[in-house]
Amino acid sequence: MSLEKFLNRAVSSWMSQEGPDSDIVLSSRIRLARNIVDYEFPTVFSNEEAQQIVNIFEQHFSQQSCRSLGRFELLKMNELQPIEKRVLVEKHLISPHLAEDCPFGACLLSENEEVSIMINEEDHIRIQCLFPGFQLTEALEMANELDDWIEWYVNYAFDEKRGYLTSCPTNVGTGLRASVMMHLPALILTQQMNRIIPAINQLGLVVRGTYGEGSEALGNIFQISNQITLGKSEEDIVEDLKSVVQQLIAQERMAREALVKTLNIQLEDRVFRSYGILANSRVIESKEAAQCLSDVRLGIDLGYIRNISRNILNELMILTQPGFLQQYAGGALRPNERDVLRARLIRERLKMEERKAMEGDEA
Repeated sequence: MSLEKFLNRAVSSWMSQEGPDSDIVLSSRIRLARNIVDYEFPTVFSNEEAQQIVNIFEQHFSQQSCRSLGRFELLKMNELQPIEKRVLVEKHLISPHLAEDCPFGACLLSENEEVSIMINEEDHIRIQCLFPGFQLTEALEMANELDDWIEWYVNYAFDEKRGYLTSCPTNVGTGLRASVMMHLPALILTQQMNRIIPAINQLGLVVRGTYGEGSEALGNIFQISNQITLGKSEEDIVEDLKSVVQQLIAQERMAREALVKTLNIQLEDRVFRSYGILANSRVIESKEAAQCLSDVRLGIDLGYIRNISRNILNELMILTQPGFLQQYAGGALRPNERDVLRARLIRERLKMEERKAMEGDEA
């Protein structure tokens, strides 16, 4: 299969589209945790109860449509191959926990992959909406609409005083996790991030790596999300996060301006060295690829590199992960084989972008 055909099938809409402030904010996500009344929580429920919950979603929601999202497809974890589950994790559509530890887990996925509803993960239901750029309010609106859609068919575990009841006490209340994925290379290069992270934590927010808790911030990409779900409304939680994200956007832009003013030629050199590595390497490890992609993305945003879409970072950060590489190859690969294939796919993707630019100039 050609890379272009593979990308058309493999890339989610949030990876290929731009949204507000998408030079810094790659994506916005809203997740709602819900449980069904009269069923034990997934931490203690029986296999029979787990299967009954999957049956509810298969009966009422699979192959059904909601809003403009098209039909939803139910994917059962015990029917997927390990590589298929890993790809879903790499696309941020399911959690590692659902993929690895939930034999009766499932995922209800919209056609455009903006919506993923995890079933029998830590809670019975986890509604996730993923939008390109800085669109937390829009993601919340969609999540609430899906929440209402599901509640037509099931009764949620809800307490008038405590709110929505969840397996983990930190999710009790609204059950809401709002997060943004941000590219913050200038704050790293100017060594400001170590000072900023503790300040963010004091505001009741948390800073994590690319794939959430316990993961590394590969390619200078960070997830910023709320920790508090009880005692605040959904709108207040989102507004608090938006306020901090807006400040981070402003600080990142100021740091970029300062780098251009003080270290312009060194920064330009760094960008083009990284581009040269990506365009010519025959073997490249994931960590080096992530750092080079971050440099190139920064170079595109600053105008050093033209005629290449900034969305290339979104795509390649996902495409070059182990699951995607093995899906493209059609089978398992050893680590060194993945490094070779990763380098080839990056070279091909850059050439595709260069061809598009040339065709556009000729037109």
